[in-house]
Amino acid sequence: MKFEISTTEKKFLLDLARRTLQAHLTHRDIPRWQDTEALVRLSHVHTGAFVTLNQDGKLRGCIGFTASDDPLPAVIQEAAISAAERDPRFPPVTAQKLPDLTIEISVLTQPEMVPDIDLIELGRHGLIVEKDWHRGLLLPQVPVEWGWSREEFLGYTCEKAGLDKTAWQDSDTRIYWFEAIVFHEKSR
Repeated sequence: MKFEISTTEKKFLLDLARRTLQAHLTHRDIPRWQDTEALVRLSHVHTGAFVTLNQDGKLRGCIGFTASDDPLPAVIQEAAISAAERDPRFPPVTAQKLPDLTIEISVLTQPEMVPDIDLIELGRHGLIVEKDWHRGLLLPQVPVEWGWSREEFLGYTCEKAGLDKTAWQDSDTRIYWFEAIVFHEKSR
């Protein structure tokens, strides 16, 4: 990673995501992160991030951005709302369900072309697979959580893109990797 996020900053970003969801789901004004002294340094960080929502240890929503020109706190707010409302795999989160959710944030490095498949490290690298108009992404923690091999990780990333699991072997498939700083709330 080219930058670090302090424990205090992580706590404030998680709190910002939760307060943003609470305000959005109850039709109130979204919190202004610019007023938070602890996030001043991160207002100069422009990178991608994902917000993952879990309920009882199971995925409930995950959306994010691989890159952004917006400040990191604003990206976190947008990703939190999107994870709660726009993940097509799940119905929208209601305000009543918010207390049951645990928030996880993944702050991404800039994606780069994978130079050699054998260099992919499970738990360190996230993957993006692109072919034609298809695109799929899996975060670095996913293969570890599921106990996948490198080949399974590649295959499931292809599947997420709507491709055949072996598409990663095609010469016209582009594979990118990135790293992430991953942190989450304590389980509720």
